[in-house]
Order: sequence, then C-alpha cells, then structure tokens
Amino acid sequence: MPNRLEKEDSPYLQQHKNNPVDWWPWCDEAFEKAKKEHKGIFISIGYSSCHWCHVMEHEVFENETIAAYLNEHFISIKVDKEERPDIDKHYQEVHQLLNRRTGGWPTSIFSTPENKPFYAATYIPPEPIDRNMGFMQLIEIIVPKISENDEKLFQNADEIESFLKPDSRPSEAKELQLTITETFMKQAGHNYEKTYGGFSTTPKFPHASTLSALMHIATIDNNQEAETMARFSLEQMQRGGMYDLVEGGFCRYSTDEKWLIPHFEKMTYDNGLLIELYTRASVQLDAPSFLVTAKESADFMLEKMAEDHLFYSASDADTEGEEGKYFVYDYEEVTALLSKHYDAKMVKEITKTLSITQEGNFEGHNIIQLTRENRHEWLNDVMALLKNLRKIRLYPFIDKKVQVSWNAMMISALFTLSEHENSYLNKATTHLNALLESMYINDTLYHSTLIHKRPKVTAFLEDYAYLGRALVKAYESSFDIQYLLLAQQFANTALTNFFEAGRWYFSKGEFVTEADIGDSSYPGSVGVMVDLLLSLGSLLDEKYRRFAFMSLEYYSVKLSKTPIYFPYFFDQAHRYLKEDRIIKAKKERLINKRNDLAHITYPYTRRYATNESEDFMICGTQSCFANTKETDEINDLIIRSL
Repeated sequence: MPNRLEKEDSPYLQQHKNNPVDWWPWCDEAFEKAKKEHKGIFISIGYSSCHWCHVMEHEVFENETIAAYLNEHFISIKVDKEERPDIDKHYQEVHQLLNRRTGGWPTSIFSTPENKPFYAATYIPPEPIDRNMGFMQLIEIIVPKISENDEKLFQNADEIESFLKPDSRPSEAKELQLTITETFMKQAGHNYEKTYGGFSTTPKFPHASTLSALMHIATIDNNQEAETMARFSLEQMQRGGMYDLVEGGFCRYSTDEKWLIPHFEKMTYDNGLLIELYTRASVQLDAPSFLVTAKESADFMLEKMAEDHLFYSASDADTEGEEGKYFVYDYEEVTALLSKHYDAKMVKEITKTLSITQEGNFEGHNIIQLTRENRHEWLNDVMALLKNLRKIRLYPFIDKKVQVSWNAMMISALFTLSEHENSYLNKATTHLNALLESMYINDTLYHSTLIHKRPKVTAFLEDYAYLGRALVKAYESSFDIQYLLLAQQFANTALTNFFEAGRWYFSKGEFVTEADIGDSSYPGSVGVMVDLLLSLGSLLDEKYRRFAFMSLEYYSVKLSKTPIYFPYFFDQAHRYLKEDRIIKAKKERLINKRNDLAHITYPYTRRYATNESEDFMICGTQSCFANTKETDEINDLIIRSL
C-alpha cells in the first residue's frame, strides 16, 4: 500500500511511495506529530538520479524489519533536495558542523522531537561494515535515548542549533588587487593533475568555473600556464567516458583519473555550464573541436532532456538496477555491427581507437573513449551506428522536474552557442519565453515544478541570479530592451529580499540560509549575482556596480586567501578589477555582426544597442574611448585598452 508520498509531485518522492517506511513529506503536521508523541525525527534527503540514494532505498528503506522499527519509533520525512534546496542547504551545514567534513547524498539526519538535529551522515548501510555503524544498530541506540530524555543528547542538540545561526558581519575587509590572480594561479597549479588534466585524482569533477577563470587569465594576461591547464583538461574530457561520444552530453563526474568511467547520471546544470564553457573556449583557445562538443551536447539536451521548451533536471545513472547499462557496449555486438559496414582491418582500427576490447574497460563491458585527440573521418558514422544500438535499450529514468536556475544555465549556453550557429537562437529564445511563462506568474518567480504542473515553491537567490544572467544574454542576442529591464527587476527583487550590506542569503523563508560564494555542484549564487550586477552596471546603471563591490568587499578576506575555493566569484572579482568593455552600436549592426562579435577574445565584453553613432563605439565603465566601422578592429582596440 503506498505511503503519503503518493500524493507528491516530486519524482524523487514518487520513487519512495511504495517503501514500507511510513514516509511523510516535509510538512508541519509531521513535526507536530513527532512533538506530540515524543518521537525522534529521521530526515532523508536525496534526488531522483542519485545512485547511492537508490542503494540505500533498496538496502534500508525496503527492509521490512528496519521499516517496522522506524515506523514505530520515528517520524520519517523524505525531502527532494532539488525541490527544496533551502532545506538541503540547512542540513548540509548540520552535517558539516557535526562531522567536520562536507556531506553528500543521500543525507541522513536524526533529530529530537522538537526537530533539533544531533546526528548526521550520508549513506548508512543496513548492517555494520568495518567501523561504520549499521542503520538498525544506530536507531536501536537512538530510541531509548529519546524516550528517556537523555540529557547529553538533548543538550548537544541545543548546542548544535545555536551554532547554526548565521554568523555576524566579518570584522575586517581586504582590498582586492590584481595580485589575487597570482594566488589563484598558485593554488590551481598545486591542485592540477598533469597526466590527464583536471584538479583532483578520484573522483574527478569537471570544475567548469575553475577552467573558465583560467581561460580568462590566459586570454587577458597571455598566461601560458593557465592556457595549458584549461586547454589540456578540456581536451581530455571531450575524448569520451565522462563525455558521451555516442549521444552527446556530459555525465556528472568521472570515478577514475582518466575521465573514462563516469558516474552515468546526466545533469542539466553540468551540461549547461560545460556547453557554454566549450563554446567560449573554442574562440578564446582557438580550438574548433570544442565547438563540436558544445553542439553535440546541446543537441542531446534538446532531443532527450526537454519537453515543451522546458529542460528536465536529470537522467539516472542506473537502468533496471544496473549502473551504466544503457551506455556501455559488449565487444561482440560492436564488432558484429561494424563488420556489416567495414572490412576487418577497419573494424580493428575503429575498436582500438574507441577503446573497445574483448575484456572491456568497465565491469567486462566497454565505455567509448578516444585513444587519440583527433577525430577520424569515420567517427560520426560509427557513432550513429552505436546510437542505433541503444535504441532497443531502456533509457534511464528521467526526472522531469523543471528548475528555474538549471533551465537558465542551459538557456544561457544556447544563447552563447547561437553566436556561432544561428539555428540555436530561436531555440534559446523559445526556451526562455517558455520558462518565464511557466515559472514567473503574477509577478512571482518560482523555483521548481514538475513539468505541466503549477509551481508551488517560490524562488531562491540562485533562481534570480541565473535567470537574470540568462536575460542579459537574451538582450545581447536580440537587443529587446524588455529582457534587460526584466533582468533589472529580478536583480532589484533579489537585493530587496536577500541582500544586507554586502551579505547575501540563499533563502529567508522557513530556513534562513547563507548564500554560497564557493562552487559545489555548480557556481554559488553570490558569484552569479555579482555577475548580473556587473552586467547591469555596465549596461543600465552604475549603482549596480556599487552593489557588486559591496558583495566583493564583504567576502574579500576569504576570497583573497583561497580564491581557488571560489572560482566563479574570483572570476567576477577579476572582472571588477579589469572592468567591462562595452561595444555600442545600432541594433541592426549588432545583430548583423553577431557572429563576428562572438570572436572577440576579451572575456568581459558586453554589448548595448544605441543610436549615438553610425560606428561601433568601444567603451569602458565610465566613458567611450574608440570608434571603428570594422568589427575585425574591435578586438585589438580592446586589448590595447587593458
């Protein structure tokens, strides 16, 4: 018999509706019941495409014995972290406080009947493993402590709650100078993995913001070390494994140092960030193959991960309970297929080039990865054949939740890509308008909803920041002033609701949570908000640049010491110090020359439509300093102004 989650929209909660655990959704009634019956609270947080969430569900939440004990002694609450990032953020801070290390998903929280947390973990096995306590063992210890009002447990819970209150304003600020770039380079170089690129060994994440910041340093300062780190990492990632050569699109991360064995889930935010990065890198690093990767990924997202011009959240890593089953190939099936189209010599060359062997490179199967950087003339045809093989397979589960911030990342990427391929412009505009129609209702912006459902959760800071940034991109593609004015409106709302003298909050509703300046799964909302403010300061009103400065100043001590922890935010500090360059011209000229203007290498360049001149005017944040009739002169004029 289904539990209460049956009535919830969230795909993640729907996955747990048939568990024997008597789950509650997050609601006042659940907490009131816990308090009234003096029961401990168990909060489980995850998301639909999370592999270890599935493992814990199967091992723990489908275990009848564990479920019966939970149901008798606890109020158990399920939370979709993507639907309620404010709740997730609060409990990630709880995990950090209790364990002195970052958390992850699934997140497992135990609280007193008054919902004061005292224990936090991620995945908990059903029985003890090595030194790790089993779930059943843990709850059997907790229950008597709750029922007997164990003084130490309740005292610890009170102390933890007091520590979770937001800190006061920093006691000092540090003047930001361009020497921060040297600090960032030293720290990036220290973390850089020279053999295969990237900034860790295992697991290896793409670190899009770090690569973007390095690319900007390379372009502005002609820094060869920064260029090498960015270029080599991007080349290694696009060779396949974590990147799906067959259908396009990036997986969440690589479980090995070679970018070969991915965690097979595909997230909208990863692909939005990486499509935009690869598109810009194709110009700034003069690498045409990067544009191919960006287009392939965009086409995948548009084909598989969108409906009615709205992007889904994610696709799962597992198919029929087996990780990566949809994506991998057996040697025999590939060689049999290729033999119908190529002779034996070519089949041998192709399988060798694509890392396909009889023994396999992943649990007896094969993940496609190029053994060399250059793409052969046969690659597209072979990928089409391999794609056809997948058509008879069951595609992984897709979470059809629509999230504003993640959709905005993809829309920004499509606008950037459209500067090189005009066909993406209509797609970007259509998706943006659909998102606004679905999620901006009666002057209220919402955070997420299941596709074709009315949204319920109002927007958080990240939604205003990312959507505002996408609207600036829309303006610079169409020069429709309404997009820019709406971006300004969202910035004003964010400043009113989430800003206090330089300090930013992620949420101020049920949970008051600090906004991140660092990058976790994707860039923290403070950096993206500063990005939006700097753009509005260049295009509309200088006052937004002052708000950006207040934000940079507030977090300046942390940023100056360890900029590598905050790469997107660092990049905006670098941008503030170097200043934007604005290209002004008549609307028609800017639109007609979009493809030419896309090849300007200075990364902090904005565009604005004006009737002030027949020429292209090149301006700083205070005044214009050059005019030209030719777009191919603009890049040199900007570079000479730095």
